Amino acid sequence: MHETIRANTSCWHFVYRHRIVELRHLRYFLAIAETGSFLHAAQRLHISQPPLSMQIKDLEVELGVRLFVRSSRGVTLTVAGQAFLPEASAVLSQLERACNVARRIDAAEQGSLKLGFVSIADYSVLPPALKRFHAAHPGVDVQLHELTTDAQLNELRADRLDVGIALWPIDDEGVSFVPILEEHLVLALPSSHPATSRKRRVGLASLSGEQFVMVPRPLAPGLHDMTIALCQSAGFVPRVSQHAKQMQTVISLVSSEFGVALVPESLQHLQRTGVSYLRLRETSPVIRLGAVYRKQSTNPAIPRFIDSLRAASADHVARQKQVRPRAVGRSAAEVLP
Repeated sequence: MHETIRANTSCWHFVYRHRIVELRHLRYFLAIAETGSFLHAAQRLHISQPPLSMQIKDLEVELGVRLFVRSSRGVTLTVAGQAFLPEASAVLSQLERACNVARRIDAAEQGSLKLGFVSIADYSVLPPALKRFHAAHPGVDVQLHELTTDAQLNELRADRLDVGIALWPIDDEGVSFVPILEEHLVLALPSSHPATSRKRRVGLASLSGEQFVMVPRPLAPGLHDMTIALCQSAGFVPRVSQHAKQMQTVISLVSSEFGVALVPESLQHLQRTGVSYLRLRETSPVIRLGAVYRKQSTNPAIPRFIDSLRAASADHVARQKQVRPRAVGRSAAEVLP
């Protein structure tokens, strides 16, 4: 009898040798092992009994072993079936864990987000955006990197960064730019400067004799070119005394009386001793701050974080309007691409 079974099993294995064990086979096997009955297992699985029996037969053929002993009193596991049971159960449990992980990642309930940002974002939208994002997605590990715009683009290309907060313009076909905030420029000058005692606004032409502190053009071409264009429109070319990579350093140099600087208005929140800020008499241009990410990126946390940035931008602009009637910032909803 046993020889016949082995011979038949060997034959079946030859015929079905290219089949693979499917997940439904394991689920059906577990249902029968738990209920001890093909009939009760079929009822639990909401299928009829004959297809269930065929699926188990296929599984036994594929494995080359008998899993169940069938009798009038029910179904019991063979020794091979008893050994197969915990392994099959572990496979299905691991599959369920894998599915749950995939769903949590897709919903940004867990995972990671490597975030770059220019320094000025730390004085406007970044802190409230991080707070919002963490509240909505506490399982996502956010890794912060303060980087200039050009450094962020390099990190994005190398896939070492998921998303960044950078300054427009962005000259990279593989990177998307999502406008988040526009800010006007204000003049940062030493508190000892005569203009701080008699004026709330200053004309650019009166700055023709001043030394300027600027960020190098490769690091912030938009801000650099805007400063040059503004000064030229007032009839002079700015004399640059110092270059600095970070805006905090620019403000520190102004505080040390190395010169004056045109900076985004959110830098006023830095509140560095020895520095005053004045608005320009002329219509001030704006700089654009936005989110940058690789067009081919599939990290589901990226669009969620951009949503947090947009909400933080809207709140930032609303607060600015409460401080003074004519706000100088615009939220992403008001910014043209």
